[in-house]
Amino acid sequence: MKSPGACGRAFILARRVGIVSAFVPLCFALVQCGKAPNPAMLAANTQATSQANTQVVAKTRTQIASGDTFEDRFPAPQFSDRFPSASESLLQRQMSDFSPRRAMRPEPAPYKVASLEPQVPYKRPPREDLTTLVSMKSSAFPYYGNNPASEAPFLNISKGDRRGHRSYSGRVYWQDETYNDNRVLMHVPEHFDARKPGVIVVFFHGNGATLERDVRDRQLVPQQISDSGANAVLLAPQLAVDARDSSAGKFWQPGGFKRFMAESAEQLARLSGDPNNARAFAQMPIVIVGYSGGFLPTAWSLEVGGISDRVRGVVLLDAVYGELDKFASWIESHRSGFFVSSYTHYTARRDRELMSMLRQKGIGVSEDMDAPLRPGSVVFVETGDGITHRDYVTRAWTQNPLKDVLVKMAATPSLALTRVAATTPSTASR
Repeated sequence: MKSPGACGRAFILARRVGIVSAFVPLCFALVQCGKAPNPAMLAANTQATSQANTQVVAKTRTQIASGDTFEDRFPAPQFSDRFPSASESLLQRQMSDFSPRRAMRPEPAPYKVASLEPQVPYKRPPREDLTTLVSMKSSAFPYYGNNPASEAPFLNISKGDRRGHRSYSGRVYWQDETYNDNRVLMHVPEHFDARKPGVIVVFFHGNGATLERDVRDRQLVPQQISDSGANAVLLAPQLAVDARDSSAGKFWQPGGFKRFMAESAEQLARLSGDPNNARAFAQMPIVIVGYSGGFLPTAWSLEVGGISDRVRGVVLLDAVYGELDKFASWIESHRSGFFVSSYTHYTARRDRELMSMLRQKGIGVSEDMDAPLRPGSVVFVETGDGITHRDYVTRAWTQNPLKDVLVKMAATPSLALTRVAATTPSTASR
């Protein structure tokens, strides 16, 4: 072949230079991807970052100088709103208070002290008789039902807004004056112990009486119970206030006496100082004492009261004015209880009539109080001319007849009454 000429060599050289020029930038770019950053570029980036950090530090220093710190924006929690301060009632304690401590042995006394009195672990504080008036919903009055004798409303007369009751004698007694007292006289002797067998005495007073003036102060009913030494307490509901009226009020109602005794159990438990005694009082046997006009609530409590089986005895003090069938029925069907009726010439005819009814039923009757009271005892005692009706609660066949009945009951184990104190004169609390 012929060697190329000058023109051909110039063209070939130009072509090679063009190809090389096209590939050189691409090679530089590919090589740069696998190498460390350019020092110049790194220096520029470092300078920019340093300037930014300088600005942040300057800003932070400015915030610190102005008080806008982390602690300012997010303060440590304070618990003063949940825990009392030292001046408040709750005692402040440290963790060291709950760490285990070593038991410290007491140092022996350098000498012994002689004692003139025996040392006992507990000395019972002195107690007193408790006598008080307690309002009770189940007491005799106020009463808005019917009179069972006539099936007419008991409050059978009105005058304006006042309502009243016209008695059999024709006299009108107003409800707000005579039939509005729901208080009950309660008495717990100082020696009473609810843990031992006992009895609840329910006393229905006569006409023209109040609980304080007559039952407590004149007839001395609480004192007689205390002086008997028997493990007994007293309930005496207020009937018609200072009126010649024997109305029974709520005791006319079926179950009325049962509701009265249930509420009384709670009240007596509180009065005795231990609410847990309510169960003992709710099961304790009952002796009902009716004086004079108190015969009516006594008879109806036995007939429809709802707990006649808990009644261990009935004592009527010159009180057999009527309701003979109710008394005879209870005596016949409750031969585990006793019945005592003491009377003056005012009620002698009715008492003798009741004795005749019982004898016809084959029930034995005694006419003196010399023998002990036993289950099934039926006793009628006539008192002499020197005994007045007004003083009959304190003087009948003997001084303080209620005391005598309780003493005779305590002497009879089968009546489940414990005598816990000696019979000594004392004065009941006023």
